[in-house]
Amino acid sequence: MLLGCIGDDFTGSSDLANTLARGGMRVVQYNGMPSTDAVPEVEAGVVALKTRTAPVGEAVERSLAALEWLKAQGCRQFLFKYCSTFDSTPEGNIGPVLDALSEALGARGVIVCPAFPATGRTIFQGHLFVGDRLLNESGMEKHPLTPMTDPDIRRWLAPQTPHAVGHVGYRSVAAGAAAIRAAMDVEIAQGRRYLVVDVLADEDLYAIARAAAEDILVSGGSGIALGLPENFRRSGLIGDSAAVWSGMQGPAAAVCGSCSVNSRRQIAVHREKFPTMEASAEAILSGAITPSGAADWVMARQDAGAPPLVYSSAEPEEVAAAQARYGKERVAEAVEGFFATLARELQAGACAGC
Repeated sequence: MLLGCIGDDFTGSSDLANTLARGGMRVVQYNGMPSTDAVPEVEAGVVALKTRTAPVGEAVERSLAALEWLKAQGCRQFLFKYCSTFDSTPEGNIGPVLDALSEALGARGVIVCPAFPATGRTIFQGHLFVGDRLLNESGMEKHPLTPMTDPDIRRWLAPQTPHAVGHVGYRSVAAGAAAIRAAMDVEIAQGRRYLVVDVLADEDLYAIARAAAEDILVSGGSGIALGLPENFRRSGLIGDSAAVWSGMQGPAAAVCGSCSVNSRRQIAVHREKFPTMEASAEAILSGAITPSGAADWVMARQDAGAPPLVYSSAEPEEVAAAQARYGKERVAEAVEGFFATLARELQAGACAGC
């Protein structure tokens, strides 16, 4: 294994694994801590954890355990993957996990790059944009667990770590990999461990990845992985062929547990033409809707022309009301548990029909 990745959630880790596979690496995503060693053919391993909103100590412990497993697989470089909207609170968990990983690896400077222009995430003057809006005006300021009220990534990360946070501006990024590396070295020499890097186009991510080719640890959203395979290819460690997926036949379903603005918009579009079931937090907690009932509903609608959708999403005011009534943790655990059980029952139902 060449590249070891630690993701703070499952879906974002899937994005990362897809990006690396499209770049030509042989990738395996491990949901949770692996129990056995990777097979020799794996070039990039993605350990998908559920640490984004876990207690800080728990997030650090799990991330370090994943790091030790990846080190044992022979990885030459490590990537800490978090959300492209930098989802965190002033206490963490991005900063504490970065601290733990950088200390364990002896990393003196680590890029911090949640940007992915292809998905509308850009960084300029250290500020994160979602489309043409600053992060704190994009709807993320109303996130039920990690409300992002400041778009300055330097300022948001600073309270999470005792280490200084620096910046590599777009003037350096636009000049290419050598200029980026030089700017990084200046920041590191001045005692700044974490370096927020500006990004306006996907091409910038390739240049940043090349500048960080020799760094033991990098961090960012899945976009930062665009250029990492080419680093290994340039060194003769991987081949030229990209992974090709031709799809699979069989039953399908869509599930969504996100309350983001984009998710609510996508749900509304799907609902106009295709079967859609709402699983509100209230209905889940009261038992009015169950995973088994939702699975039966999905399996009865496989001829709808598109995957039936089961979702739990609501306007911020509705989410806040449910949290006030039941508590944030109870609501989160109930919704996550519902979808986990639903996924297992759908898989079992699909396999039973094979």
